[in-house]
Amino acid sequence: MIGHASKNRALNQIAEIIIEDMGIKTTGDYVKFYINLEMQDSVSFLSFINNEKMVLKHKLENKTVDRGPILNGIKILEELAEELKKDGEPKVLERYNK
Repeated sequence: MIGHASKNRALNQIAEIIIEDMGIKTTGDYVKFYINLEMQDSVSFLSFINNEKMVLKHKLENKTVDRGPILNGIKILEELAEELKKDGEPKVLERYNK
């Protein structure tokens, strides 16, 4: 069985690849990315969001990256976190996974 630390490392590596390409541009993209990882039974969506925000904030420290897409990603993740608190994970996942 994969430990929690190993899962977080794997998520960080995947997030780095996705963020490099900035293929994630919308709320729906983040939800689909999380669902496609097939880790819902072991990593909550809120944990995923918090991890993604941490990765993006670290990317901001790199002076050679385009900050616009990274800041947009952080904004989307913060909005998703608020929706999760208000509506709960099942409703948010259903809302954007259409």
